[in-house]
Amino acid sequence: MSQKTGRHVAIIGAGAVGVISAIEALRDGHRVTLIDPGEPGGTQAASYGNAGWLSSHSVIPPAEPGTWKKVPGYLMDPMGPLAIRWSYLPKALPWLIKYLLSSWTEAQVEKTARALRDLLKDAPLLHKRLAEEAGVPELIERRGVMHVFPSRAPFDGDLGWRIRKRVGIEWLELTEDEMRQREPDLHPRYKFGVVVEEAGHCRDPGSYVAALGAHAIALGAKSVAAKATGLKLDGNKLIAVITESGEIPCDAAVVAAGAHSRRLTASIGDPLPLETERGYHVMIEHPESGPRSSMMASDAKMVVNWTDKGLRAAGTVEIAGLDAEPNWKRAEVLRDNLFSMFPKLPKNIPASRIKTWFGHRPSMPDGRPCIGYARATRDVVYAFGHGHIGLVGSARTGRLVAQLLSGKPPEIPLDPFAPSRFL
Repeated sequence: MSQKTGRHVAIIGAGAVGVISAIEALRDGHRVTLIDPGEPGGTQAASYGNAGWLSSHSVIPPAEPGTWKKVPGYLMDPMGPLAIRWSYLPKALPWLIKYLLSSWTEAQVEKTARALRDLLKDAPLLHKRLAEEAGVPELIERRGVMHVFPSRAPFDGDLGWRIRKRVGIEWLELTEDEMRQREPDLHPRYKFGVVVEEAGHCRDPGSYVAALGAHAIALGAKSVAAKATGLKLDGNKLIAVITESGEIPCDAAVVAAGAHSRRLTASIGDPLPLETERGYHVMIEHPESGPRSSMMASDAKMVVNWTDKGLRAAGTVEIAGLDAEPNWKRAEVLRDNLFSMFPKLPKNIPASRIKTWFGHRPSMPDGRPCIGYARATRDVVYAFGHGHIGLVGSARTGRLVAQLLSGKPPEIPLDPFAPSRFL
């Protein structure tokens, strides 16, 4: 049975998930207040700094069978694709154990892949429609993305690609000559490639999320610049969101505060294992060389994407919590990998044209976000923990949030994303 429409919904978090949830909730007839200390699409947000891929094929969780063997290396190499700071290890250990156990077998990885396929399928199309509604259709392009490899062997040996095939993802394989015709500036060490034609990319993630936020406001959402610190219940009814500036009365809430969501869920009895996978990017303004299409390099574990602001390289993971200072040498590694991939990039680019960024990906240990009701009340919906698929997954997540708020049947099965799986 559907809830009555016209509820006052407080959405905590104005990132990609939050602003799209606002748009979809308004479409369903709810009143919406967006609560965030920062502006939608601002530099403080994970939505701003992500790689910009709309990779509907990103269905493989970060951990795979045998990942446990690599943990000593993660601890020893602070510059590696996945690094764990020794000082944070005691705090991260419970999450890391869940992370390893959640993908211990191939069957577990495939289960997650099938769930994420439901969440991400058709995401580039959903984002294209949202961009058109928000008046920025040019920011979403659906021209496929490329993965490049030094040889065919690492592709053939990759469990992820075998599982992608089993869940219905298709791609075009490129020989060395075909890849060179498409990408003449790419280093000749890359000799095999695949193009996932269904995928897309965003030309400016920050501007896109800002435009969606403005669209939500134009549709009637109110915006409150405040930091939410908890949720206030009266029995099993939500009565307010608690912020550092006072209480905001409401009768429904969405927790979409990314890596900052854990304290909010704990305030109503749901201690969920959310961790931050700290990410970096480097961006070269007005580069003289680079790829013609968006691509990921298998050896560097990073995405290279043209944006309207420059050529962006993003990727890698650092486990060090919310409060540790950035390790900017990790951004320098991305920069060096970018120059290595594209040798025609001038080595004397002025430092003023090379921009770096650091932010927090909100990650659950099994690679699946939390999308569902709080245990204490169905007045509170959780929508966070998307890890590496926050931007691409935000379009359908926003639709699911509105369906949960209105008591409608969700358009995909939500059991794999139920917050209760950790409680």
